Amino acid sequence: MLRFLTSIKNFELRNLSLLLFGVLFLGFGFVGKLFAQQTDVVDFLKAEVTVTPISAEKKIKGIVKYTFKILQKTDSVFLDAKNMKVVNFALEGVVVKAEADKIWLLDNFEEGRTYTAFFTYEAVPQQTLYFPGNEIWTQGQGKYTSHWLPSIDDINDKIEFDLTVASSEAENVIANGKLLKTEERNGQKYWHFDMKEPMSSYLVAFAIGNFDKKDLVSNSGIPLALFYKPKDTLKVEPTYRYSKRIFDFLETEISVPYPWQNYKQVPVRDFLYAGMENTTATFFSEAFMVDSTGFNDRNYVNVNAHELAHQWFGDMVTEKASEDHWLQEGFATYYALLAEKEIFGDDYYYWQLYQNAEQLKAASDEGKGESLLNPKASSLTFYQKGAWALHILRERIGDEAFKTAIKNYLEKYKFKNVSTEDFLKEVKAVSEVDISEFEKNWLQQSAFQSEEAYQSLLKSSFIIKYFEVSALRAVPFLDKKLQLKTALTFPNDFIGQEAIYQLVEEPISETLPLYKTAFESNNLYVRQAVALSLQTIPKELQTEYESLLNDESYVTIESALYQTWTQFPEKRVEYLNKTKGIEGFQNKNIRQLWLALAIITEGYENSEKENYLNELKNYTSPDYSFEIREKAFEYVNQLQLWDLETLKNLVEACVHPTWRFAKSSKELLNSVIQDKKQYEQVKVLGRQVSEKTANYLNSIIKE
Repeated sequence: MLRFLTSIKNFELRNLSLLLFGVLFLGFGFVGKLFAQQTDVVDFLKAEVTVTPISAEKKIKGIVKYTFKILQKTDSVFLDAKNMKVVNFALEGVVVKAEADKIWLLDNFEEGRTYTAFFTYEAVPQQTLYFPGNEIWTQGQGKYTSHWLPSIDDINDKIEFDLTVASSEAENVIANGKLLKTEERNGQKYWHFDMKEPMSSYLVAFAIGNFDKKDLVSNSGIPLALFYKPKDTLKVEPTYRYSKRIFDFLETEISVPYPWQNYKQVPVRDFLYAGMENTTATFFSEAFMVDSTGFNDRNYVNVNAHELAHQWFGDMVTEKASEDHWLQEGFATYYALLAEKEIFGDDYYYWQLYQNAEQLKAASDEGKGESLLNPKASSLTFYQKGAWALHILRERIGDEAFKTAIKNYLEKYKFKNVSTEDFLKEVKAVSEVDISEFEKNWLQQSAFQSEEAYQSLLKSSFIIKYFEVSALRAVPFLDKKLQLKTALTFPNDFIGQEAIYQLVEEPISETLPLYKTAFESNNLYVRQAVALSLQTIPKELQTEYESLLNDESYVTIESALYQTWTQFPEKRVEYLNKTKGIEGFQNKNIRQLWLALAIITEGYENSEKENYLNELKNYTSPDYSFEIREKAFEYVNQLQLWDLETLKNLVEACVHPTWRFAKSSKELLNSVIQDKKQYEQVKVLGRQVSEKTANYLNSIIKE
């Protein structure tokens, strides 16, 4: 490292002929050839990287040392690098030149030799590196790490990445691999991470923020680090509930040891997806940080298991091409379902399979079915249909053959890239069952095989009972009353909910006894179904319905608060006082509803109304996560609380990196500016917002 830094410092003294060589060489016609065939020309072996993110400028600086082996004689190889600037390169390395979306390494490379390239770079990434609030995190999946790190976007080129990340001394850093050491220099802290095995570049990641952690160890001795923000101390146990159990289960079920040195999980703000399986370091949305009540409605278990399963299926063995994507997402979805089966039981497993089958059948019936091997298939196909395919395959060839095939497949292609054919060969090698029909119907066929799925579901006695109750939908109420009462007396969660939903269109005078039975069942999810479906509360059920405000469910409480406040105005103060201190999920769903109701409740805490108004409007600001802001915008719009500040926050939200939030914000803004008064206010915001936001504003404002 000392030699590298010295060389950079004395860059101006290097031989000018090298620079001339680099400049002139880019004028020759080698580019087209290498774009298509670089994997045949060079094998990038290792990247030693030091990065310094700069929040104030939303940029990154880096020092990179690449080690690579030349497979065929050539005079140039490249790294993918989106809009990067090479600052300097070292005397003992090769010539480095940035152009367009590539960094070119130039020399008379000889076949069979190993080379190194040292250089420093700068970039202002337009995506894949994000700076929300006081955090920084990366997200390479689908958008390419090459926006913040010179790398190879081709998933078939696996490299050992060792990262060193600079942060302030008060922050923590999470990245791939094992943390070897930290050191402080010039007011910054450097975190040195080591990877032992190669991976595709989209899995390289780091996160910086104010995090604490809880340490566990798996049964096999793998260190497990569960990160969280200090304010979420009480949410650690519910959020990470079953984490060790999931890890131990998957190691046992897959029958191949966890392939990496350690495993970390960290919740980040404004994350683009539910979770991301960066090698050894899963990042997930902080929306999954829940307390014990929130766990009942929105827990992290499925995402937890899905991203962990990817450490084998996706990170260790990686698809060769887009048509093999189900080998990652279908497998991760399937093994997550198996983990949930281990925790929540067989009924839950078959219920999830049934729900997925319903979605797949609906899409198929609409002519939107897709082959699993379609490289442009939807997430529904890759994830849910992929999981169904594995479920069916396991039933056809049996547990023993299925587990042996999985084990052989993973061990044979460890740290390599795979195709669907590679997997099927391992299945055929251990089973005498002919799977040609399976391949045709489940992998190649676009239509969902609903009849075979239905027959598989009938192996569950719970599903049979559920089908019996759901079949009552077409039966007149008086003819099914007894069966519905039976379903509600000692209800299964799902069967009980189905019974409640069949009461919706019936006269309340007839269904009243059944609603009372539902309340008396004390089943959290049956009572929740009542809260969500009973739109007019009869006086005879007022007391029972009010009891929903005590349930351990934020979904139930939110619905019950709104409905009781609306339908029993004489008790509004009582309802508001009862729910005053409840925040709800991470998006503050109950707190924000409470604020809206408190503001418009006549005579309620008049001295505090201004504070409540300001609190609600303040939740639209960029100081909060997009989940909080999105809900705040809904209430501000419903109550027509728009002012210059909230309009400014809405306009800024239109260019938020989380595209779903940006989309909903654009739609809302388009609706708001139909009002002439709001339109005139929005017009003057161009000087008060960021350049990116101003550009968007200019595109929608008509002079």
